[in-house]
Amino acid sequence: MAWDFSTEPEFESKLEWIRHFVKNDVLPLETLNLDWSQLREAIGPLQQQVKDQQLWAAHLDAELGGQGYGQVKLGLMHEIVGSSWLAPLVFGNQAPDSGNSEILAAAGTPDQKKRWLEPLLEGELYSAFALTEPDHAGSDPTQLSTTADRVGEDWVINGTKWFVSNASTADFIIVVAVTDRTADAHNRTSQFIIPVTTPGVQIVRDLETMEHPTIRPNQYPSHAEVRFHDVRVPQAALLGGVGDGFRVAQKRLGPGRIHHCMRWVGQANRALDMMCERAVSRQLHGGVLGDKQTIRNWIADSAAEIQAARLMTLNAAWTIDQRGAAAARKEIAYIKYFGAKVLHDVIDRAIQAHGSLGYSADMPLEAMYRAARAARFYDGPDEVHRDTVAKLILRDYTPTDTGLPSEHIPSRRSIAQRQFAHLLDASIA
Repeated sequence: MAWDFSTEPEFESKLEWIRHFVKNDVLPLETLNLDWSQLREAIGPLQQQVKDQQLWAAHLDAELGGQGYGQVKLGLMHEIVGSSWLAPLVFGNQAPDSGNSEILAAAGTPDQKKRWLEPLLEGELYSAFALTEPDHAGSDPTQLSTTADRVGEDWVINGTKWFVSNASTADFIIVVAVTDRTADAHNRTSQFIIPVTTPGVQIVRDLETMEHPTIRPNQYPSHAEVRFHDVRVPQAALLGGVGDGFRVAQKRLGPGRIHHCMRWVGQANRALDMMCERAVSRQLHGGVLGDKQTIRNWIADSAAEIQAARLMTLNAAWTIDQRGAAAARKEIAYIKYFGAKVLHDVIDRAIQAHGSLGYSADMPLEAMYRAARAARFYDGPDEVHRDTVAKLILRDYTPTDTGLPSEHIPSRRSIAQRQFAHLLDASIA
């Protein structure tokens, strides 16, 4: 099967526009200490430029308000956009809004799309997605304790979620809750669209993390703990059918991992650029850092690893475009754990090459390094994805039936010796 990641000249010119735009218009905004309201005001004109270029909300098909570019083109865009934590917001495909728009488009009713999806795509509303809970393993989304019970014509939701990305700046939250305690693991939950102003919704706190060790009020991005106490919503809040919570959630994860991994490629490339600039600029012991073999090894290894992660991710994107997300399960799992390690290792080398400067907040590398640590468990921990890959590979193998008890099964060496002897006899004959 021949892979083809090429795009037509018209789209290549758009990619060049994105490169120039991110470097000259978006990256300078990263240095400003803006709260959410100030940030929205600052990026408004930039978002309009993106819309004028027909690059806004490119993750959705055209009939759903996006551009219909497909995963390969979208991946090439994310490679550039991902070099900046702010650029996805400027391009209207930031998490978790991009994933929420995908499930609203796939499972939402016409009324839900009009009320929530359309203003979400226009950048008029922002959203959050509440799945993870503090008392249950995030790697097993079927084990949840937040409940939604029918009371008359309404649903009443109770429970606590955390690491609800951007809940403090969101207008609504999509919540996954248990609606049937007796059902099997994949049919227990449903999803609900809940405005943050609904009585009983409490943003308990924004979590201080390695990525954001100090949280200011009204800060973007952030991760919140959210409590739902007797939150009453109408039947119209149900997204998809009762018991469809797990299946609906899966619609946002496959393509979402393509977005993440190509952004990681962009981040890694940014770190590599800084390392190379340092290598040719920094004087040391009568020459520049780039004269040292260790630095050259770091640069070569980083370039090769980034290229490998890039091609693996584009291959997964191409497979989704050609055969659908279900057919790309193995390819998606590959890039999730492989790309996370590449991101970490390249940034780590870049910091080492910069020494104390790289360790300081005068460079963006230290913040990139802290953010990169989370890549190993976002959208599922690396260990789960490795296990998925191994299980999918092993499906294509069957045990060898020798007809002998295990203690009489010949060793690999003796089998090889017999095969060689057979070939030797045949050649003599």
